[in-house]
Amino acid sequence: MALEVMGGSTSTFQSVRDGQTIVSTTGNFELGFFSPATGSNNRYLGIWYKKISATIVWVANREAPLTDSSGVLQVTDPGILVLLNHNKSIIWSSNTSRSAENPVAQLLDSGNLVVTDGSDTDPENFLWQSFDYPSDTLLPGMKLGWNKVTGFSRHLTSWSSPQDPSLGKYTYELDRRGYGEEILKKDSVMIWRTGPWNGIRFSGTPHLTPNSIFTYNLVFDDHDEEYYIFELLNSSVYSRLILTPDGRVQRYTWIDTTQTWGFLYQTALIDNCDSYAFCGPNGACSIDSSPVCRCLNGFQPKNPKDWDVVDWSNGCVRRTPLNSVNCSGDLFEKYSAVKLPNTEQSWFNRSMNLKECEMVCLKNCSCTAYANLDITDGGSGCLLWFGNLIDIRNLTVNGQDIYIRMAASELGLDHDNTVINAKDSESKKVRIILCGTLLPTGLLIVGIALVFYCRKKQPKKYGKMRSSKKEDSELTSREEDLGLPSKKEDFELPLFDLATVVCATDNFSESSKLGEGGFGSVFKGMLKDGQEIAVKRLSKHSTQGLDEFKNEVTHIVKLQHRNLVRLLGCCIQEDEMMLIYECMPNKSLDFFIFDQRRSFLLDWSKRFDIINGIARGILYLHQDSRLRVIHRDLKAGNILLDSEFNPKISDFGLARSFGGNETKAETNKVVGTYGYMSPEYAIDGFYSIKSDVYSFGVLMLEIISGKRNRGFLHPGHNLNLLGHAWNLHTEGRSIELLATSVGDSINLQEVLRAIHVGVLCVQQNPQDRPSMSAAVLMLSGEGVLPVPQKPGFYNERALTELQVHSSSQACSVNMLTSTLFEPR
Repeated sequence: MALEVMGGSTSTFQSVRDGQTIVSTTGNFELGFFSPATGSNNRYLGIWYKKISATIVWVANREAPLTDSSGVLQVTDPGILVLLNHNKSIIWSSNTSRSAENPVAQLLDSGNLVVTDGSDTDPENFLWQSFDYPSDTLLPGMKLGWNKVTGFSRHLTSWSSPQDPSLGKYTYELDRRGYGEEILKKDSVMIWRTGPWNGIRFSGTPHLTPNSIFTYNLVFDDHDEEYYIFELLNSSVYSRLILTPDGRVQRYTWIDTTQTWGFLYQTALIDNCDSYAFCGPNGACSIDSSPVCRCLNGFQPKNPKDWDVVDWSNGCVRRTPLNSVNCSGDLFEKYSAVKLPNTEQSWFNRSMNLKECEMVCLKNCSCTAYANLDITDGGSGCLLWFGNLIDIRNLTVNGQDIYIRMAASELGLDHDNTVINAKDSESKKVRIILCGTLLPTGLLIVGIALVFYCRKKQPKKYGKMRSSKKEDSELTSREEDLGLPSKKEDFELPLFDLATVVCATDNFSESSKLGEGGFGSVFKGMLKDGQEIAVKRLSKHSTQGLDEFKNEVTHIVKLQHRNLVRLLGCCIQEDEMMLIYECMPNKSLDFFIFDQRRSFLLDWSKRFDIINGIARGILYLHQDSRLRVIHRDLKAGNILLDSEFNPKISDFGLARSFGGNETKAETNKVVGTYGYMSPEYAIDGFYSIKSDVYSFGVLMLEIISGKRNRGFLHPGHNLNLLGHAWNLHTEGRSIELLATSVGDSINLQEVLRAIHVGVLCVQQNPQDRPSMSAAVLMLSGEGVLPVPQKPGFYNERALTELQVHSSSQACSVNMLTSTLFEPR
């Protein structure tokens, strides 16, 4: 690819047209438009090496190519870069919330495209920089990591193919869930990891050693950032790290003598042992062994038959389970020269020594292994693991030591379960005789005692379930007393007996509790067939929960839609009343969008899918269900997410149904959640399908911005999120509402349309708001969008110091939440 330089070689500019290029001061890098394949009409804005090779290192409009040579890059007055097509429509823009008096764009010698304020005396006070939004290439000085305050992530994303710079299947990033390790993902699923940082290198990359070409480091700032960075030792050398379209992480260095990029080393997926969790939990991989997978000492294959056919994915389990109550007698076995296991379930302390680390792990019965955090200067710090040990690999050089917890009895056993280091054969015989006689006798005594204990306890606490017609009659009477449909009225909802629920939730143990609200507690459970459930247990002292229980049973049992949570059944027995739902593994929407760490998991594509799923669910309630239902409590906490982040509306405790063509009503008892309630409902008690539309609009704007409507703070005004969004929209700056954690990988027109629809849904007058059917069509890109009027609750608030403080605190949310009843 060769591009002719037009308009000089200045590195500072206000606009660039296709056919013109901008060159950095010393000529290292060039900015302009390019086509990635011969004969292609697609045009992209990019940066490439100028002096040595036309190798692309950054692309702006990866998902929105120009189809001709009419593209123009401009710097707007607020300091935002915009890429315009032949219609002068914006197809890409930089994402910044700061403005400048004299905005200027510049291409630096590092390859970094920056926007600065020409009036600012600090030249490195960037309003925006391309280094914050890498493509597939990591250049010297770029950060690969994330900001712990804002949640903003910098990561590599592969091209779809060598001729197509659109987002590919692979991403390379710093893992936020554990301690300092980089991970390679394919379609959002981890396929390789570096191992945790140990002060010298990542523990699973033994080839990463100090060299004469570049230095590298993992930077930890407890209050701000965590990132990997490398710097060149010689400015005349060119080196880059690239994520290839086929998922390889490679470093290249330019070789002048051959005028080619020399392959220095390959970091990912060299062999099978590099594949994440290739040997399953508690297995270790050794590429020089046959078979390559073996269980750790004291462990055995979970499914021996699978191992016989060379399927190690289910891994290993302990031969002797650890004592979860009294574990002081456990010991640790040392493994040397290994890649340390995944740190997702880990804890660390930088000040401890190794002995202190061992004592902390020994005192915590859930701790399964420990190691030094840093191996420089003899080792320091403490890294603890909890749960299964996943993705261990034996290394021949530059490995690390780890100490794995073992039951004391296991340290006298080898891999074949045979006793070793015995004093003599006679003592073996004595132990065998004692075990053969005393152990069965002891087990028999314990078994008899347990039978008598259970028989004594069961009738008193749980009773016998559904054993006679009399009990069935009593249960039916109980349902009728609660105002629920009886079996004669086609209840259509399975009734779980109490014993089943008790067993599934481990007797409602604290470890199975997901959270609690005004109604009572929610527990996670598993039925005998392996199905996971969520059990909503009504508190015996909650009058609020009783009303919700009755309302939910009579409504949701008749609703079936992919975007509504499924009620599996209920339990009404003795003094217990419970609702049993399908379990949502990703909890609720607010668990992600309002969390600095987890919000990065929701890119724009996922957020837009969630918005559309919620819209379809509400449309079903309003128009297509057997009942015409107004939910009345739509909020982020009541949107649950399944394993693929599909949204499901939950909590119908406040729902109301209508017959015929009715769509509105009035109440003297206003219930719901402030921040989501429409003005006419919160103030006058009028609710309708347009009340749900208002709540949906609030949800949309929260999903897009990552900010809560209630408690929203802005340094320039005292408006809530809705007023802020409306102001930005009327000023043509809607893009500034988008959460920074989304990054640049967006469909700009889609974002702007979604914000427009959101502002339409929260208008003050219910008649101005679109119906849900209209909103669904608008989101799909159909029709011309009307001009929105002011939103409800637009007036500025007078915030006290106490309110400001409380609204800035992080909120903990549970998987299933209860609606708060608040006075008008």
